[in-house]
Amino acid sequence: MGWGFVWLMLVLKIPIAMLLYIVWWAIKQSDDEPLPESGDGGSRTPPHPRTPSPRTPRRGPHGDPHPPSPARVRVTVAKAREHQP
Repeated sequence: MGWGFVWLMLVLKIPIAMLLYIVWWAIKQSDDEPLPESGDGGSRTPPHPRTPSPRTPRRGPHGDPHPPSPARVRVTVAKAREHQP
């Protein structure tokens, strides 16, 4: 149990210490680099509006005729067969 305790208390703390060092290093970085000015004010909208998608023409007196109605299906009701002895 002694080596397991050493392993858990010391060796597994190394990744946590490295993470804390990386966070400290990132906070201490200076922002001396000037940001490029693109002139758009940082907007994320596209420069031109998108074109609407093409529409299919409407049906009507000057368009395509209405599609034919589907074929009619008649359901036949089967009569119950009488049980013959």
